[in-house]
Amino acid sequence: MMTRLFAVISLFVLFFASVPAARADHRSGGAVDCQSHDFAVTRCDVPWHDARIVRQLSHTRCVRGQNWDIDQDGLWVDGGCGGRFVAVEQRGRGRGRGHGYSSAGDQGGGWQPDSSWDQRFAIRCASHDYEYNFCGVDLGGGGRASLEQQTSGTPCVEGQTWGSNRAGIWVVQGCAGVFTIDRRWR
Repeated sequence: MMTRLFAVISLFVLFFASVPAARADHRSGGAVDCQSHDFAVTRCDVPWHDARIVRQLSHTRCVRGQNWDIDQDGLWVDGGCGGRFVAVEQRGRGRGRGHGYSSAGDQGGGWQPDSSWDQRFAIRCASHDYEYNFCGVDLGGGGRASLEQQTSGTPCVEGQTWGSNRAGIWVVQGCAGVFTIDRRWR
C-alpha cells in the first residue's frame, strides 16, 4: 500500500514540476516574464485586470490582441511572443479594457485616461475579398495611424484604400497591412 501511495505521489510531483508556470514576483516591482514556447499558447497566472509589455524578450514581435493579451483567466502569449509584463493601474469608476482611467486632474467632470494610455503599438487590418473592413482601436483625440508594412498585393493608399478616424482604421479593395497607432488622448 505504501509503495503504491509513494508511486502516485511521485507521479504528481513529476507532473507538476514539468508544467511551466509564470507568477508575478512582487518583490521585483510586480513584473512577470511570460514566454510562448514552441509557438504555443502559454498562460501566466497574474492577479491583474490589465497589463502592458515593458520589455520584449523574444525575437517574435509581441502585438497585443494578436499574440498576447489579458482576459478573465490571466495573461496569455502565443506564436513565439515573450515579454516582461506589468500591471496597468486601474483607477476611478469602471474598468476599461486596455486603459488605465483616472479622474484626478479632470477638468470636464468626465473620465480621462492616465499617462499609460498614450502609447505606440501596431495592429493588423485587412480587406478580405476586396470588401470594406473596419478595425476598431481608439486612437484618441490627438492620435494618428500610419501604414507600417503593406502585406497585400493590392496597393494601400491612404484616403483611397485605407484611412483612419478616432475609432480605428478602415480598409477596402484588398488593402492589408500592419498599421502603427500613435494613441494620444489630446
